[in-house]
Amino acid sequence: MGKTILFVEDEQVARVFLARLLRREGFEVLEANDLAEAREVMGAHWVDMIILDRGLPDGDGLSFLREIRQRDPYIPVTVLTAHSEPPKIVEAMNLNAVDYVVKPVDMEGLMARVRTMSALDDMRRQLEHLSEQTRVGTHEFIAGNTPAMRRVVDDVEKVSPTNATVLITGESGTGKEVIAQLIHSNSLRRHKVFLPVNCAAVPDGLVENDLFGHEGRAYTDAGSQPKKGLFEAADGGTLFLDEIGNMGSDMQSKLLRAIEERAIRRVGGTRDIPVDIRLITATRVDLEQAVADGRFREDLYYRLSVVVIWLPPLRERATDIPQLAAVALQRKNREMGKSIAGFSAAAMNALQAYKWPGNIRELNNAIESACVFCSGDQIELTHLPYRILA
Repeated sequence: MGKTILFVEDEQVARVFLARLLRREGFEVLEANDLAEAREVMGAHWVDMIILDRGLPDGDGLSFLREIRQRDPYIPVTVLTAHSEPPKIVEAMNLNAVDYVVKPVDMEGLMARVRTMSALDDMRRQLEHLSEQTRVGTHEFIAGNTPAMRRVVDDVEKVSPTNATVLITGESGTGKEVIAQLIHSNSLRRHKVFLPVNCAAVPDGLVENDLFGHEGRAYTDAGSQPKKGLFEAADGGTLFLDEIGNMGSDMQSKLLRAIEERAIRRVGGTRDIPVDIRLITATRVDLEQAVADGRFREDLYYRLSVVVIWLPPLRERATDIPQLAAVALQRKNREMGKSIAGFSAAAMNALQAYKWPGNIRELNNAIESACVFCSGDQIELTHLPYRILA
């Protein structure tokens, strides 16, 4: 369904006729005969734009515009009037009316003004979204308004200024590294380094060397010079250990010691080296179950889970998909030099119906694929990957 317009006009024939035209253009139209009805509608419905007649049976439309501006300074409003009075036009414009149209209304001109209002509403939404991005340093992975994602944003805002150790949990593709980066970029350590390492991608025998470094000649291929590990390289900043649940038991013990002592010992070394890092970890493994099964140290788990942030899978936040898809589309437009405006209703329905086993990473890849095949101004059902249609 398109955007919702509140049309306040006491001339019923004109209102019904114009409302029908607006509906043909894809808008949802809520009608009101006077100010009292308009207030009722505003109280009961979400309204994106307003067409407001000045001369109404129970008062001046501009008085209602003043009320609207107290509630929403930016909602687009076009004022209709039977008389061209410069002082009233100035008053309406001072109240941030988009336009002031003198009756009889030119239909093509009014539709052009409605499209302008719609574009302004789109811009307002984008600015609000960018403002939210600036507020939490966010990314398309955490766009959305479901309660679970509002809680994530709130948790990020609260934990970022602290030095608390954070454990981020969730399925693959939900954006765990993105959350870790957000926490770092909104922390007091943001001017220092953020170092990520995927524990699952490092062979067990090399994890200690990568994290703690080695002394010269520590082993056959070590070389003569000492080498710093990631703990030392991240000194003063943030170290992010992804897929911590895949770490072997021997390395778990050494990591626990490093956390408790705030110091590391290089491979082949005999002295402790103090390090000042913030540790953020992430896993898709159920660590509580891993502890119960004896696969993960209980004392390490409690050290890592001072603050736990759980990222919900995309299938549990389908109402966020339009916003997530819009952000991804905007980014792909910039990257590909395209100007795709949005999605057809059928395409969006398909996106929301799909279960997304790969979560937001899969959604972003699907949007990129659709952009490749889209040559028009909106993504259609046929542009989506076959697995979504199937």
